[in-house]
Amino acid sequence: MVEREVKAEGVLRLSSMVLAAISAAIVGLDEQTKTVFFTRKRATSRKLEVLWVFTIIASASSGYHLLQLCGCIAIAWLRKNHSQVANKFFAWIRLLLDQGVAYAMFAVTVAATEGSTVALRGVNSLQWSELCNIYGKFCRQVAGGLICGFAASIAMAVVSFFSARNLFKLYSVHRRREISGLKRWRWNLFYSSFS
Repeated sequence: MVEREVKAEGVLRLSSMVLAAISAAIVGLDEQTKTVFFTRKRATSRKLEVLWVFTIIASASSGYHLLQLCGCIAIAWLRKNHSQVANKFFAWIRLLLDQGVAYAMFAVTVAATEGSTVALRGVNSLQWSELCNIYGKFCRQVAGGLICGFAASIAMAVVSFFSARNLFKLYSVHRRREISGLKRWRWNLFYSSFS
């Protein structure tokens, strides 16, 4: 049962890593050049800063999940060799990092979607014109990258669930019974010394 859970977590981490890397590559390497009013203009992800931040965060989260995937492989190997890998401190760190990466990826994907919506529709009150009617290929590729980013965010949220489950298994009912039994034994020992 535990081996299946580790494999499932490994597959989810692998999918998170691949989806984040694909989204970073699609958005970061996307560019299109068009002639607008007798000048050549080039659309890249660096022109819209939120897309550049999205590329950086997606790349960093992909690297993080690569490191955590290596950790899953190491944990699976240690469990095969009957070594106990249950440390609350590292479980808390892993949970907090997993949640932080998932939240950061989701937040930057939502921000990039908002920035792309402004580029898609324009803002008439600010006299910002639509850009996607000029740079159609660029906008379609950014949309594909953002869809991969949302899929990566969902996969990272599920990975975070696995981390929370692994952490709270360390605080199981059996462990609490052992502690309460030890306290009861100490109390009985203390009470019997005065009788």
